[in-house]
Amino acid sequence: MGKNATLKKSNELSSTQGGLKSVNTSNDEFQIKKDVLEKIYDSMAKARMLEERLIKMYKQSDGYFWIGGPGEEAFNIPLGMLLKKGQGKDYDYLHLHYRSSAILLAMGAQPVDSLRQMKNTALDPYSGGRNFSNHYSVYDWNVIPVASTIETQYQTAIGTAIAQKRHGGDGITIVNGGDAGTAEGDFASCLVWASRPANPLPMLIIVTNNGFGISTPSQGQHGEKTIADRAKAFGIQSKVVNGNDVEESYFAIKEAMDYIRKERKPYFIESQVSRLFGHSSASGANFVSGEVDCLNEFEKRLVAQKVMTESQMKKIKADYEKEFLALAQQVKTEPMPDPSTIYDYTYWNQKGKYW
Repeated sequence: MGKNATLKKSNELSSTQGGLKSVNTSNDEFQIKKDVLEKIYDSMAKARMLEERLIKMYKQSDGYFWIGGPGEEAFNIPLGMLLKKGQGKDYDYLHLHYRSSAILLAMGAQPVDSLRQMKNTALDPYSGGRNFSNHYSVYDWNVIPVASTIETQYQTAIGTAIAQKRHGGDGITIVNGGDAGTAEGDFASCLVWASRPANPLPMLIIVTNNGFGISTPSQGQHGEKTIADRAKAFGIQSKVVNGNDVEESYFAIKEAMDYIRKERKPYFIESQVSRLFGHSSASGANFVSGEVDCLNEFEKRLVAQKVMTESQMKKIKADYEKEFLALAQQVKTEPMPDPSTIYDYTYWNQKGKYW
């Protein structure tokens, strides 16, 4: 299968909201180089084993809340690998939501820091032990703080996109969120501001559609054929992607980023993904049968193409499982935030009471 055929599949997905197709496990040759495939697999395995360790921490009362993205690795890892990482307007800004841990890992984030945030230790670099798990903030990488408020990131992303448009260069603003949150006004505002003919914005607007809004199936909530159809009304180029397919996701993301960097206009991707452990720890964080597991599907094709062996992949996952267990034990011994720091960093570089 050539690159064009791979990309074409994104327009052949089921029209049913949340209808996920299994990915290609045939003998078609990969279009991505072997070393990149191996890197993607390693990062996907790392992301999956990290999320499973976070879930175990929650169930063992070593953490307070879990909400993550197992099942989104085939899309999120390529996204993290392809973006332009750095600080300032010449680099990409990320306005993410709480299912984006794989993106950060692909960028080079340390897994132990996710465990620290789950445990809310003082060494948590993202929030100093003040926020839920998977709520990231990395100033040096333009990662805007992840908020628990639903889809407000679509509103704040407008600001960095305007700044980048005025600045010039090829930096872009990337924003993602879930399918149910597209009912929020912030999402509509994002489409309006991104697409104004007098000043279109360099934004990659992503909706990861797992077919549910907490416990509500999406089929009864969306009148449009696909969420990506909404972008068409604003003249925004769009694509529906099978987010369980590594190669389809990789090329679709690259195509979108190349377009935005050159044209300085928005692009919309709806990535249809799985939700393997339910909505969050609030719903039990138990494995959900019947969902397509993108990691398993990728493994099948890697074996079929003789890129990696089953024993190689089992070892990678086992090594990460052992490593993260040891890190979880380490985090247990780390200090909790001192009560005297409660007011610290309410504002930039502020410490102590601010009145």
